[in-house]
Amino acid sequence: MSVVFVLVIIGILVASIFLIAFIWAVKNGQFEDSYTPSVRILFDDPIPSEEKEETLEKDRIPEEKKQ
Repeated sequence: MSVVFVLVIIGILVASIFLIAFIWAVKNGQFEDSYTPSVRILFDDPIPSEEKEETLEKDRIPEEKKQ
């Protein structure tokens, strides 16, 4: 039975540490931006210049096929 008391005390201690950490994060502005994470997936990553040149060359239509 004494093990149960030890586990309850440890559980309350861990829960209070997480609560303090959460309150600290809220006060320091960790949760202020609620819009950007939801739309971040919609933005394209910039293409590095080397890959951009290769992509542009592949997308060009040869002169023979234009007509």
